[in-house]
Formats: sequence, structure tokens, C-alpha cells
Amino acid sequence: MSAPAPGDRIVVGYTATKAGRDAVAFASRLAAASGAALHLVLVLPAQKPGIVPPDAGYERLVREQAAGWLRDGAATVPESIPHRAHVRYGESVAAGLVDTADELGASLIVIGAADGGNRGRHRLGTTATELVHSSDVPVALVPRGARRITHETGITRLTAAVGEREGTQLLVEETIRLAGSTGVPVRLLSLVALDLPAGLDTGAIRTVGDTHAQEVLDEVRSALPADAEVTATVAAGDGIEDAAAQLEWEAGEIVLVGSSRLAQPRRLFLGSTAARMLRVVTAPMIVVPRTRSEREGASA
Repeated sequence: MSAPAPGDRIVVGYTATKAGRDAVAFASRLAAASGAALHLVLVLPAQKPGIVPPDAGYERLVREQAAGWLRDGAATVPESIPHRAHVRYGESVAAGLVDTADELGASLIVIGAADGGNRGRHRLGTTATELVHSSDVPVALVPRGARRITHETGITRLTAAVGEREGTQLLVEETIRLAGSTGVPVRLLSLVALDLPAGLDTGAIRTVGDTHAQEVLDEVRSALPADAEVTATVAAGDGIEDAAAQLEWEAGEIVLVGSSRLAQPRRLFLGSTAARMLRVVTAPMIVVPRTRSEREGASA
């Protein structure tokens, strides 16, 4: 197993399931495109106070089994990608992943979809739900079947769903950062038209949407190399789900969304816009915290 190089780190929430393999497959493609190092993390339950300690032999057996599962997962990561595997303990899987991400200074936590979803679709399990309502690090939600997308597909485009609500600036900054590291085209999806009150005439909605899209487009273009490919489109449809369903999604695409304005500072909270998009979007979705974490702010 190769040792991670200095720089960006991605934490992968691993389980010996299809969801775990989906998470590793997507994270590997992203790491290959961005030059990041992968950290596969399997979280075991921490011993709670007042509970009789388990037999030492049994505890050792569980840890060895977890380490074996991690070796299997790491074996699917291309050798060219720096990676390590960790067995950690936490009050919950989500808490263990966030603690590990904070400890490593990771820029992203990746997790697969829960069992029961259809291929190409998102389904939030207990761990993902806790993460998208508590993490201070961006979380990538990977749809079912991502492991079937070939590594050669890579990352082909970033789509950032931007509105005018608080938190959009951090979403734009994360999009710029990821676009800079991967070198892939950026598509800005303006959701302003869908955020506006009902009753406005179609012409007014389109004008506001186009104006907002152009403003964000200019900002992103100014922060990227002159030859970077950046486009903007205004969402059109009877709502978030309808608009997202009408868009084309590439096999190697990533969609980025901001967290709800209800989120506490430096924490995620999956808002209604992202939740509705998850029902129809077939690409991995990165949810970005509303405000910069203290760790990120200190290093910026």
C-alpha cells in the first residue's frame, strides 16, 4: 500500500458492502483527478461508560476482521493513488468519520448510499443522514452502483447549484477549489428562478435568473485559468426535482450544493433544495457547509 503524499486528503467511510465499494470507487476517481490522498476509515463502536468491557479476545477478533475488510477495500484502489486504511472507534460511525477528517485535515468525507436504493440513485442511511446534518467538512454522497463506472471515466464536469441564499459564496469557493485541482469544466446551475416567490411573470423570473447566473459566472471565471471552461444555465421546470431531472448528467459528473440556511455555523444541514435534487440526480453530490470551519479558516 502506498503512503499518502502531503496535500489534500479525502476520508472514505468504508464498510464491507456495496455501498463501501461504491464510495471507494468514486473517491479513487476523484483522487486520481485532483491529486488527493485517500484514507479509508472503518469505524467500530466505542465502549460506553458503565458497560462491561468485552472479552479481550473477542475485541481483538473484531479489530482483525475490520482490518481485513479494509485491506480488501484498499486493494481496489489503483496503486498510483496514495492511500491508507484506518480502524477507528466512535460514538457513531458519522462521529468517527468527522473526528478522523478533523484530525487528518481532510477536505472531504465520502460515503455510499444505503441498501435498498436503485442503481444510479441516492438513498440516505443513518450514517449519511447524521453526516449531512452535523459535519463541519463537505460530504460527498455517492449513488448506488458507482463502483460500476470505470476508473478511466475519471471526473468530467462539476455542476454547482447556486442560489442567492446565505452560504452560496462558500459553495462557489469550493467549486473553484475543486475545479482548480481537477482541471475539469464547470457548469453553474442557477436556482434563483426556483427560489423566487410564486406569481412573478415568466419574463421577470428569466431575467433575474440570467442576471444571477452571469454574475456567478464572471466570479468563477476570474478565479480560474483563462482557458478554463465555465458555462452557466438557469434551471427551468415546475420545481427543483423537475428542473434537475431535465438536465443532462454525465457519468463522470459531480454536483455541488450548499447546506441549508438553517445550518449552525461550521456545520452541514441538508436543505429542501438538496434533498429534492437527490431524488432525481444520478451524479455524486457534494454538500458544502454554510460557513468555513475554524480549521479551514486558520489555514486559509
